Amino acid sequence: MAADAITIARPYAEAVFAQADEGGKLDLWSETLSFLSVVVEDPALAPVIDNPLIDRAALTDLLLEISSGQIHEAAGNLIKLLVQNGRLPLVPEIKILFDALKADKERVLSVHVTSAFALKAVQEKLIANALKAKLGREITVTSEKNADLIGGVHIRAGDLVIDGSVRGKLQQLANELGI
Repeated sequence: MAADAITIARPYAEAVFAQADEGGKLDLWSETLSFLSVVVEDPALAPVIDNPLIDRAALTDLLLEISSGQIHEAAGNLIKLLVQNGRLPLVPEIKILFDALKADKERVLSVHVTSAFALKAVQEKLIANALKAKLGREITVTSEKNADLIGGVHIRAGDLVIDGSVRGKLQQLANELGI
């Protein structure tokens, strides 16, 4: 995701979040933005969305017809605004930013754990509980296996990175020794 796309998408995400939060519809908007992201990223629609020769009113009508029954009136207004401003391709970035604002509001933090070996559910739960105690937030954990770590885990929680991997410790030792 390009930094300028994030910068352009941020005001839209913040406006949608403010409206959703005020109306108590954070989950509804999250689902709506997920749906719209899928529609916008559909390979069959990409040539239409990216084509400057397509009339914006026709594109708006097409998207509203595709989304009929799937979205609420305010989401239809968002589609109209994004098409009018030529910002429709930003929907996936708007969704990512919206979800981050929602998670912050709900005090939920998504954590990604990379381990040398596949983690069991009980191990993920232990990591989540430890991070919850440290960070004071609800934790959702996703994990992946990466044998290159040799052993241990690498945890990424937002800006916080905890590298408890053998590879990380060896790299740290090499740096200290100037190798």
